[in-house]
Order: sequence, then structure tokens, then C-alpha cells
Amino acid sequence: MSVVLHGSLGWVLDSCSLIDRGYSPCIRWRENQKSALKCSFKRQCFQVFKSYYNENNRADVDAGNTEVLKKTCKPSKKRKRKHHELNQGEIDSLVFHEKIKSVILEGTKYLVDSAQPLGYLNGQTNVDKEPLPSQECNLAALCEMAKDLPLVEDEEQERGAQLLVGEDGCTSHVDLFSQVTENKADWATVVTVMGEEYVIPPHTAFLLSDFTRIQPLVHYGTRFDLIVMDPPWENKSVKRSRRYGSLPSSQLKRLPIPLLASPNCLVVTWVTNRPSHLRFVRDELYPHWGVEVVAEWFWVKVTTFGQFVFPLDSPHKKPYEVLVLGRYRCSADISESPSETSEVPVEDQRLIVSVPSALHSQKPSLSEVLKPYIGADAKCLELFARSLQPGWTSWGNEVLKFQHVSYFNLTPVDEKAEAEDDCTAKEKQAQGFDSPGKT
Repeated sequence: MSVVLHGSLGWVLDSCSLIDRGYSPCIRWRENQKSALKCSFKRQCFQVFKSYYNENNRADVDAGNTEVLKKTCKPSKKRKRKHHELNQGEIDSLVFHEKIKSVILEGTKYLVDSAQPLGYLNGQTNVDKEPLPSQECNLAALCEMAKDLPLVEDEEQERGAQLLVGEDGCTSHVDLFSQVTENKADWATVVTVMGEEYVIPPHTAFLLSDFTRIQPLVHYGTRFDLIVMDPPWENKSVKRSRRYGSLPSSQLKRLPIPLLASPNCLVVTWVTNRPSHLRFVRDELYPHWGVEVVAEWFWVKVTTFGQFVFPLDSPHKKPYEVLVLGRYRCSADISESPSETSEVPVEDQRLIVSVPSALHSQKPSLSEVLKPYIGADAKCLELFARSLQPGWTSWGNEVLKFQHVSYFNLTPVDEKAEAEDDCTAKEKQAQGFDSPGKT
């Protein structure tokens, strides 16, 4: 059950189950031969048992190694920080936190209390003690090198996207950097590209590139009803960790949102807890694109026991992140039909509660949460994506990062036995054994 609970205050999500929905059935192409697989995302990535863990024992906590945790979780000696007056940014952060604190506290308590009788957020009993996957991602570096390659001619781009897999299962001809690539199959596909295996969800399109090569996405010719983005915001933590390259806020204005958005497109941006970033999105970025702010939501990160992953009043890291939602108000020269102008109002200050991934910057899927506001057949786009979603188009310089096979459990399927089970199930159904009220 991917959406555990939907109430008046928000949602409780099972993020791992949300991912798994897109990977059944699944096939693997190797040497032009295909085989069936059972595919699921590694659940140990979503095992966070203890709040306020520090970086030294984070891996032990996330992997569920509680015995190691008991030995290592000793109070650490920290140098006392010299008292200093708050700067303007810190004052703004404190004011914003106090403004929303009661919404986070009361809403989370209500949602967690409602989810626990359903068997969720009671603490995980089946602990997977396998270590976290640690695949080194070189996609951004490959994008940098690809800048030296010539772009596909405009007339070729206008012919549409390229297929990920040919009829013979071949992927060697695919150019991921200068054309949108599509998996049109009804099933997930494990393929080898650039010497590595990746799991690609069904009905997915993606472009692996940075700002300098985003034009093929515009040439793709699709206007989207939902655009979600998770920009690589600049901050001290990112600079210290060097986990990924950051981007100055001003550069975000270069994104061609007016060329990608349909009338009344819902635009959703993940924002850090820095008030300057939030102000930039609300007061500069959205107005620059012609997007009207309609709501602010909060992603609340909890442990498997339903506790905040960090203290709510922590001066350093907060257990929540902000999403700014807006509607694209297109210019008058675009003709609109009555169906295009209709829109569902978006409620303000809703919460999305889930156990966060232990993998850096992996956000929960918003597909189910946002569906009521965009319609079931909406065309969806994710910018700065690090993974793919079934039915979505995705763009970014690490767009396949979390699609690497190292993040999945892949088990060969006995197709003959499965077909026999299917046949037996259909026979029972025909005889009425599965009908309501029968045993």
C-alpha cells in the first residue's frame, strides 16, 4: 500500500512501495535475449529507526544494525560554540519555523496516530541487515564530456524521441545526451547502457543532460500538466560534502518553463529551509515564469516508529522540507479550450509524512499525492531528476542515478510456473471462489 493514509491534513506515504509499483512485470535484455525478473527497490534504504542520529553511525542506523548502534551511540564530546548574535538569515529561519511549527507538530501527530492502527509507523519488524548500496555515479561527469559532441540536427529532433530498446533488444545505438529516450513497453526493462545495467520503468521518457543541452526536451514537443523540480540549491553542507554540484539560484530562471508547461500546469518546487531560497521562488522565480503561487506544503520526515528524524526545534537540521506549488498562467497568445482552463483548487499547508530514504537527495514520489489536482491522464515532467517514474518524462544530469541495478533486488522468475499459477487463479475465479461472500 503506497498511500497508507489520506486525510484532511495530508498524506502518509510508504515511499518504497511507491517505487515498487512501477516494476512488475520486469524483463532483462542480455545479448539480445530476454528473461523475466521479479524487481523491487532495496527496502533497507528506508529503514530509519532512531531520530537525531549523527553522520558517524548513520549507516548503522539506516541498515538496521541495532547491536552496532548500541555500542556506537555514545554522547560525543563537542566543542562549545562561542555565543554569537543571530544574523539576518538565522532570524528569518527562526521566524518562519515559529510560524509553521504548530502546523507541523499537530498535523504530524494526527497523521501518525491515524496510520499506526493500520499497521504502519509502529516500528519495522522485518529488518533487512544488508548494507546500503553505494554505487558511484559518474553520470554528471559523462554529461560534461558529452558537451563536446555535436547535437542532433534540428530536423531529426523534431521527428520525436528515440526508442530505448530496438526490436532485437539492442541498446548500443541509443544517444542519451542529445535526444529524449523512451521506453514505450508496458513493463519495466533492465538494459545495458554505457557499460552499466539500469532498470527503466514502463512508459517512461528521459533526457540525460545539463542546462547547456536541455533543448532536446523543448523539441520533444510535449506540453506538461505537472512539472516537479528539485534544484541543487547552494548551501554550505553541499559544498562540504561535494556530493553533487550546486547551482546559483539565478541560473534557475534559464529553465524554459513557458515552453514546457500547458495552460494551468501545476509547478511544484522542492525548497530547502533557507528563507532566502523560499523568497526567491515565491517572489522572483515563479513570477519570472508566469507562475502564480497557490500553496505551500511540507514533507515531514519520520522514523519507522513515527518520530521526527530530527528534533522539531533543532537549530541545525529540521525534520521537514518545503514544497512551493503554483499554477502556470500562460500568455494570451496561447489558445485555451474550456477543458484546459479548468483546474482543481490546491489546499494550503498540507503535510506529506514518510520515512526518508537513507540515500542522499532521494525524495518521495509525488505522483499519487498530486493526481487529484492534475487528473489521471496528465502529462508529468520532473526536472533535476535522479530517478524515473512510470508514465513520466524526466530530465537531469543524473537522471538514471537511482535506476542502477545496485539499488534493486532482481530475482529470476520461472515463467512456466507463474503461467500455471495464473491459470489456476483464473479457473478459481471462473468457478466463483474469489467472489465476495464466498469461501
